[in-house]
Order: sequence, then C-alpha cells, then structure tokens
Amino acid sequence: MEATVILLVLLASVFRTATSLLVLGGDLQYRRSRQNSICLQSTNIQPSWWTSCDVSLLPYDLTFRVLVKYHEKYGDLVIPRRFIVPDTTEWPNEFHGVKLAKLVYNRKWWKKHIAKNSDRVAQLNQLGFVWERLQPEWNLFMEGMVTYKSIHDNVMVPASFVIPRDDLWSRGVWDLPLGNIVHRLRLRHDFLTGDNALERKSQLDGLGFVWDVSEYNFQKFLTALRVFSKLEREDNEHNPAVASTIIRIPSKFVVPSEDDRWPFELWNYPLGAKCAAVRQKQLYVKDNPMRQRTLEEIGFRWSGNATLGWLDVVHAAAIYSQMHGRILNPPLQFVVPSPPTPDSESDSWPWPERLWGLKLGQRLKDVRLKGAYLKGSDAHIRRAQLDNLGFVWSPKRGRRKRA
Repeated sequence: MEATVILLVLLASVFRTATSLLVLGGDLQYRRSRQNSICLQSTNIQPSWWTSCDVSLLPYDLTFRVLVKYHEKYGDLVIPRRFIVPDTTEWPNEFHGVKLAKLVYNRKWWKKHIAKNSDRVAQLNQLGFVWERLQPEWNLFMEGMVTYKSIHDNVMVPASFVIPRDDLWSRGVWDLPLGNIVHRLRLRHDFLTGDNALERKSQLDGLGFVWDVSEYNFQKFLTALRVFSKLEREDNEHNPAVASTIIRIPSKFVVPSEDDRWPFELWNYPLGAKCAAVRQKQLYVKDNPMRQRTLEEIGFRWSGNATLGWLDVVHAAAIYSQMHGRILNPPLQFVVPSPPTPDSESDSWPWPERLWGLKLGQRLKDVRLKGAYLKGSDAHIRRAQLDNLGFVWSPKRGRRKRA
C-alpha cells in the first residue's frame, strides 16, 4: 500500500507541469487574494449532524462532482484546509458543510475509493489532485519545517505563520498553519506521544528546533551584549583611558550586517531597543532574578544611558571639585586621566577606572549651554548637586591660565 502511495506521488510530479497550467494567474499576489476569496465564500459552520456521519462513505461519483465544481470555481484542487462546502444550490446537498480538504486528502478516503481504481487516478490527475497531501500530517509538517529553514536559515516560526501559495514551497504544504503547529508542539507536545516520540524529537533537534523560546531569546540578547562589550574593549585596547566595566549601548544601535566580527544570527539585531525593553518592561527578566544577576555580572545597568551618564558626570565633578578647593570649573579640554603608568598603585589614584577618559570639561559645557542632564523631574536636584560642588554657571570670558 505504501508503494502505491509513493507511485501516486511520482505520477503527480510527472503531471505537475501540465496541471500548473490550470492554475488561474501565476503571480503570488493573485494566489493569496484568491485564497482569501475562497475562505470568505466558505463561511458555513459544519452541521452538527456530520459529527456522527462518515462522509467518506458518500459515493465517489458524487465526491468527484464536488471536486469538478471546486476546480471550475478556483482553478485547482489546492483546497484550503479550512474550506467548508457552502450551503448553496450549486453544490450537492449531501456536501453542504463538509470540510472538503479533510475528506479527500485522507488515507481512509484514498483507500476506499482510489487505491484499486487506476481510472480514478487519471481523472483526479486531470484536475490537479495534490497527491502529496495524502502523507501523514507529521510528514507534511516536517517538509514545511525543512523548507522554512532553507529559506530563513532557522526554524523560529512565528505563531501566525501560514505557508503561502508560493512556488518555493511544495503544493502539498500550501496553507499549512506551520506557526500554529509549532506553538502547539511546544505547548502540548502534539505529535510527540507514542512509539515515534523519540524519533520525531530527534528529527526536530536535527533542524535546530527551539523548545524554550524565552531562554533562546534571552541567550541571544546575552550573547549580543557580550560581543558588544568585547568589541568595545578591543577597539580601545591601546587607549585604557576610555575603558569601562559598564556596558553602554546607544538606544538606536543595531548590529551591523556583513560584519564578520558579529555572529551571523545577530546581524540586524536591534540591541539598543532590546536594552530599553529590558529596563522598561523587564523583557526576558521578569520574575527571574537569576537572569537579572547574569546581566549585572557582565556590566549591564538597569538605569538608562542618560542616568548612567549623569552619575558619572556628578561623580567626576565631585572629585574635581574636591581637588580644586570646592570650585567646579574645569577647562573645556579636561578629560579624566588614567594613571601615568600601568604599574601605578590604583588605590592611590583619585579617579576610579570607570571614569577614565570621561570628557568632563565638554560635559559641563553642555550643561551650561544646552541644559544637558537638566531636564525632567530630577532637574532641580541635579542643579542643587552642582551648586553644592561649586559649579561655575557663568565662567569669565578670555583665555584661561594653565594650571
């Protein structure tokens, strides 16, 4: 019997070129609009009396008439899985409310009406019957997953994804709700019970299937942070003055593509936006203190870049003020210095390592002229902090004497 099914699939491939001429319109846009039209026209709810009636027992000739009618209306037999025969006079009364695809693309119907009738095979071929859809649902699902990976290089299928009517995909899997199946597989372990469970799980693992999406997304975010931090250190390895243990990522930063320093799977990853979402919405870390600690250990801070920037400025300003007799008026070119030699005792150096390279003079000029850091609800507090440090809001004009 299995050999017969394979033979039918091979026959279908021979007729594929010929039957493709029966499809009305060749472009993808037309196919999608036609599919939506089919589903809109078929809005009947399947009658409750069919739940106890075996529609596969209806005569083949009657079923064939329905298939011919469908072909006349839509140009093929790629019947959407949710298509229900409308309750209109143009369709046989016995089929009103029947899920047509579920009926004819079924091994039970094939075995009863087709297996031993070669003339019927020829009839169905003329209509473009999709023999591939007689495979078990698992086989169709796996074919869809393999094709999805060949196109997208991963199997992170969105929950709403339905396989399009596109020549990139086998006609046997058109309209398959691949994303919904993946979601149910993770949630309820559909297809993963019984004797084939281990084998099927192994097949999915071989494709790189992601069982825990939350952990996958967190690890991707974590990897991106580590790569960003590593590249920052490498770029500044000859300039220790700008070294920092805190990860500061611009809010609009997106991982560049075509950059071999980044893993391919991170290209175009919106790292800046993800950082903002983690801080503001607790993305990936809500009710998960272990993940929060992991991020903190690599230098992630829960305050945004603006808050972090102010904390560094006010810290450096406090040290400068203390060193200059409670007067805070550094030259524009002043940059927080690192120790004069790498072997210098860090304990005796007044400037913390994370502040080395901070352009304090420029930052305080921006405070004076642009009101930097002085917007929002904390503005009055920050002004008071600067006043207490002896900040000179209106410095004297003219060239400064070098200290």
